[in-house]
This record gives sequence, structure tokens and C-alpha cells, in this order.
Amino acid sequence: MTPYRPAPFARPAARLAPCILIIGLTLAGCARDHDTTPYPSLAVRPVEKQGFAEPAAKPVVLRPDPALDTQIAEMTRRLTAVEQEFTKAHDQARTDAAKARGAAVGSEAWLTAQTELATLDEIRARTSSLLTEIDDRAIQRAAALEPDYPTLTSLRDQASAAVTRQAAQIKAISDSLPAA
Repeated sequence: MTPYRPAPFARPAARLAPCILIIGLTLAGCARDHDTTPYPSLAVRPVEKQGFAEPAAKPVVLRPDPALDTQIAEMTRRLTAVEQEFTKAHDQARTDAAKARGAAVGSEAWLTAQTELATLDEIRARTSSLLTEIDDRAIQRAAALEPDYPTLTSLRDQASAAVTRQAAQIKAISDSLPAA
């Protein structure tokens, strides 16, 4: 007689128990707590909600500066005087240049016109020096983090225009003379 053998699938639960146990332990090892992830969240952060618009500028409070006002008044007076001096010298230089137009280079009329041009250039240099002085005052204010002073800015614009105008007038007279 042959011994009794159970059919291979007679006790499937007994044979599957170790497999189920191994699968269960493996899946349990894959599970983790989602609240302690080491990676940053992809949600919108508070700083990203602020936007990229420039903040509103604070209104500038301009305090009067009596010392600067005194300096500006003095520089304005000097600019006016230099411009008047240039106007007189310019009229004289135009007259002398007109006389030298037909004269030869090195003639008395040509030398007189050249001398007048040198005088004009010296006056223009003084105007340019005054412009530099005005710029220095503006730079001092900027270095002290003070706002632009409208009177000083206006004076700077006037002085800059005067230097440009004087240089153009000198060039026009110089171009009208015979070249050396």
C-alpha cells in the first residue's frame, strides 16, 4: 500500500502563508510618514504671493538750506557777470573776425581776431569752471543722500547751456577765419 499523500493544492493556505508574510513585510518597508519628507513642498510660498511690482516711492520732503541758497545766489551772480562779459567780448571778436576775413594768415587783423578768440576761450573756461563748482555742490548733496535741490539743478542747467552756447559761438568765429 502506498502512503497517503495529500494533493499538491490541498493545503494552499499553509503554503502561501510565508509568501504573504514576505510580501507584507516588503510593502510595509516601503510605507513612510508623508509629513516628514526631506524635500521642499511644491506649494506656493508666501514670498511668491507678493508679486514683483516696485514698492511705492516715499514722497521726498525738501528742507530749505539757507547756506546752499546763499551759495546758489552767489554762483548765479557770477554766471550772469561771466555771460555779460562773454557777450561783450563776443561782439568785439565778431567785429575783428569780419576785418580779418580777407586778410592773410599772420597779418595784424588776423592776429587781433585770434587774440579776441583767446579772450573768448578764457571766459568760456571760467564758465566751465563755474559749472564744475555747481556740479560739486550737487555731488556733495548726493553723497549725503539728500534729494536734488531744484534751484541748484536749474542753475546747473543754465550754466551747462551757457558753456555749450559759448563753445559753439567760439567755433563759429574760428571757422570764419583763415586757418593757420
